[in-house]
Amino acid sequence: MFPNEFLALIRDIRLLVLIAAMLTGVPVQAGWISDEQAIMGTRIWVEIWSEDQEPAQAAVSAVMDEMHRIDRLMSTYKETSEISEVNRDAASRAVVVGDELFELIKRALDLSVTTNGAFDITYASVGYLYDYRERERPDEAHIEAALESIDYRLVELDEESGSIRFVRDGVRIDLGGIAKGYAVERGAAILRDAGIESAIVTAGGDSRVIGDRRGKPWIVGIQDPRMENVVIARLPLADEAISTSGDYERYFEEDGVRYHHIISPSTGKPASSVHSVTIVGPDATMTDGLSTSVFVLGVEKGLGLINRMPDYEAVIVDPKGDLHTSAGFSDTSL
Repeated sequence: MFPNEFLALIRDIRLLVLIAAMLTGVPVQAGWISDEQAIMGTRIWVEIWSEDQEPAQAAVSAVMDEMHRIDRLMSTYKETSEISEVNRDAASRAVVVGDELFELIKRALDLSVTTNGAFDITYASVGYLYDYRERERPDEAHIEAALESIDYRLVELDEESGSIRFVRDGVRIDLGGIAKGYAVERGAAILRDAGIESAIVTAGGDSRVIGDRRGKPWIVGIQDPRMENVVIARLPLADEAISTSGDYERYFEEDGVRYHHIISPSTGKPASSVHSVTIVGPDATMTDGLSTSVFVLGVEKGLGLINRMPDYEAVIVDPKGDLHTSAGFSDTSL
C-alpha cells in the first residue's frame, strides 16, 4: 500500500471511531486533566480524571479561581485583604469581617483550646519579624516584648456583629497554619459539586484527594527533611486529606541554627524538637492545623494529642531521622 493510501485509511478509521463513539454515547475525551500555578505563596496543583475534558478544564479553572479568592481574603501580604484590615485596626476597634473569615478564625481559636495553645494564630505577633528570604530574625529583646501579644485569648469574637477585636496593642494574627488546608478542602468541594470522582488538590504541603486513582490509591510521599527529592515513606490514600509541616520549607541557617517558619507560641522562636510532621484525616483544614500543632508539641505530646483523635493519624520525623507513628499506623508499612 502506498503511503498516501495508508494515511487516508488511518483518517477513515479515526473517523469511524469518532462516529461510533457519538452514536453509542461513549466519550472520546476521557483522561487526566491537570494544572499548576503559583498562588498563596506556594505551588497549587490540581489533577482530575474526567470523561469529558471541556467541563473538566472548567472545573480545574474554578479551583484556581477559588485559590486566588482565598488568597485575596486571607493573605497578610495583601494590604487590601480582610485579615490585613483586622491586623491594622482590631486593637483600636471591633472589625466586622465576612462570615467566611470569621468562621475560619473561630475554628483556629477552637483548635488553640484543643491543643492547649500549641496552635495559636497570634504567633504572628512575633512571626512577622522573621524574614526568611533576607535571612533576618528578631533579637532577644524584640522576641521578649512580642511574647506579651502571643495568646489566642487576646482575640475576641462577637458572633452577633461578626466582628473581631484584639484585647491589647501589638497583637497580630496569621492563618498560614490553617488557610492552605482550608483552601484545598474548598477546592475539593468545587470538584465534587462538578461531579468529579477522582482528583487531587495540593497547596504546598497540604493535599485533599477525592476517591481513588482509577482503582488504585493515591500515593503521597513524605519527604526526607534533610535530603531533597528523597522520600522516606509513602502513604496510600483515598478520600482523605494529608498535610505535612517541616522545618525545610521556609528557613535559613545561621551559626548552625536553623530558623524556620513554624514558631512556638511559648518562646517566639522556631520549634526544634522534630523535623517534620504529617497528618492524615478526613478534613484538610484540620490536618493542616494539626500538623503545625504536633510540630510544636513534639513527639510524645504530639502523638498523645493525635491518639485522642480517632479520625486522624500522624507520622513524625525526629532530629535523628527516626519515624514515629500514631496508633492507627502502628501495624502498617509506610
